[in-house]
Amino acid sequence: MKLLHVDSSALGEHSVSRMLGAELIEALHQAHPRAQRVYRDLAADPLAHWSPPAAEVEAEALRSAAVLEEFLAADVLVVGAPMYNFSIPSALKAWIDRIAVAGKTFRYGPNGPEGLAGGKRVIVVSTRGGRYSEGAGLAMDHQESYLRTVFGFLGIEDVEFIRAEGLAMGEATRSAALTDARLLITRPLAKAA
Repeated sequence: MKLLHVDSSALGEHSVSRMLGAELIEALHQAHPRAQRVYRDLAADPLAHWSPPAAEVEAEALRSAAVLEEFLAADVLVVGAPMYNFSIPSALKAWIDRIAVAGKTFRYGPNGPEGLAGGKRVIVVSTRGGRYSEGAGLAMDHQESYLRTVFGFLGIEDVEFIRAEGLAMGEATRSAALTDARLLITRPLAKAA
């Protein structure tokens, strides 16, 4: 099994998505000690935002190819995705722009788009300061819906979210959110085999 761990939070050691993602990767690795792990930190080593191939310098084109190969080789992806302004960090969007490649991860056929990257499993560690999974906040959630759409477009049907929300709504709410997320971290282990 090949694990790809992608972090996108700009908060470094203060990031809850990084902390929970690392805990999930460690749990997966303990359950599958022979799993190969690849780690990509999009905040520490950001990708340039997408530009047409002719405009890319050679080094950036090589990085884009490496990012795509990491994605294609992975069986399980753990994506740390904090909610920034109701969506995802721009660093994560730049990564998505490198993996959504016509002819490699999707194509257009006579019946419309067809994902070519199926058979993978994606576990998104989603963190949010407020509550956006229900009630009035649900209409403002463009993070989870976007990620489900883009991975589905690429042919990935197995997308799971481990969500910690309400992190900025007081210490009791934060503590409960972390406890709930940590309980969910054990669930993916049974499916990862």
